[in-house]
Amino acid sequence: MTPSSVERELPLFPLQTVLFPDGLLSLKIFEARYLDLIATCLREGSHFGVVGLKRGSEVRRPDRPVEFESIGTRALLLDVDSAQPGILLARCRGGERFTVQSSRQQTDGLWLATVTPVDADPPMSPTPALANAVRGLRDAIAALQAQGTDPFLVPHRFEDAGWVANRWCELLPIPQSARQKLMELPDPLARLEIVDDFLRRQGVLS
Repeated sequence: MTPSSVERELPLFPLQTVLFPDGLLSLKIFEARYLDLIATCLREGSHFGVVGLKRGSEVRRPDRPVEFESIGTRALLLDVDSAQPGILLARCRGGERFTVQSSRQQTDGLWLATVTPVDADPPMSPTPALANAVRGLRDAIAALQAQGTDPFLVPHRFEDAGWVANRWCELLPIPQSARQKLMELPDPLARLEIVDDFLRRQGVLS
């Protein structure tokens, strides 16, 4: 780790979910520490990091210590609405992944971390053997859109193995720990191959 690879401390939002690069995350924010964080991000054009909770609660509770994953994803604010006084609804896009090198908690409960970036997925096309996984995602998106829902940001990049794998990981009913391990995988083709194997074993793909 070189000095140039370390930036100023990144605020963290530990959640019982995994944010993938280019994923869409909706948040309902009411705790003072996170209301202040969103205000700072809007004012400064800055970002925060989402890390998966391994232990503890999303809402601050002194009797429940927090432990979170060491690899997370930067969250970039798309829009923020005020639902009612003291409550914000925010939509975020997943940015680059990062590794937490060290962390500390402020007196208001907000976590800050020194982080280093994780390399983005290299552009890779799905292999012919994975064509059904790509087609299946197209069909799943079309079915959701027919129901008036589109959980993914555009553009849809079906030619990108990492993008296809990440979107499947967001849809599949798998444990958070499995989703975290898939997010951490540095090889997007390997990630999509694991997803493809799961889909076949579940009878989703033939």
